[in-house]
Amino acid sequence: MGCEPEGALPGWSDRVELPRTSTQVTDELRELLRVAGVSAPYLLVGHSLGGLYARHHARRFPDEVAGLVLVDPEHEDYDSYMPQKLNELYQAWDPDEALPDELPDEIIQFYRELFAREMADWPQEIREPLIDRHIGPEWLRIGGQEATNRHRLHDEVRNAGPMPDVPLIVLTATAIDPFKEAVTQGIPTSLLREEAEAKTRLYSALAESVSHGENRVVDDAGHASVVFRRPDAILQAIQDLLGGVGS
Repeated sequence: MGCEPEGALPGWSDRVELPRTSTQVTDELRELLRVAGVSAPYLLVGHSLGGLYARHHARRFPDEVAGLVLVDPEHEDYDSYMPQKLNELYQAWDPDEALPDELPDEIIQFYRELFAREMADWPQEIREPLIDRHIGPEWLRIGGQEATNRHRLHDEVRNAGPMPDVPLIVLTATAIDPFKEAVTQGIPTSLLREEAEAKTRLYSALAESVSHGENRVVDDAGHASVVFRRPDAILQAIQDLLGGVGS
């Protein structure tokens, strides 16, 4: 464990070299749980890229995972479910060009207001530092660096062995909210609706790949906002798996 930078809040992660493999991430999670004295089996909960890591962890260490809650997760078959035109638009996106060294003030203010609305009920001492980090160029560049490595991560999951037959709940966020609109400017709304429908089919297939799986559509939140707007849906999924729903 490294030392926290002066003035940093407890809990900020140390910086690591990017890009990194899913094997590195899941090894670190396993070691962290061991050092913390948390014994298996685990119920893993992951959002976005964290959902891919959770599934990879389950494939690598199937005897240590009791269940999965995947919140709008990254998936290795995502592109194959999407409309070809949408894939072409996304593949043309270059994070190095999209993220200049200095963001215009109007862009910073736009995203600050978006996050402030989503975190309005959060304690100020947590909310304000998080907003500052989310709109800072460093975190944005980190996100871009991780995105450039997604196909390598996909290959790791594909080659990691079969998915264990554990209880699984997927939460599919389908709303075209302000976050989604901001990062997909120029893409027709009709194409974004097709994306949501294709994503729902993909996540339903994922849920059906295990004996006790369920895909729950969350239609009032988008990919980025679901953790802010619908923590109740995430908590309910956790409680349902802990209570043995579908067992």
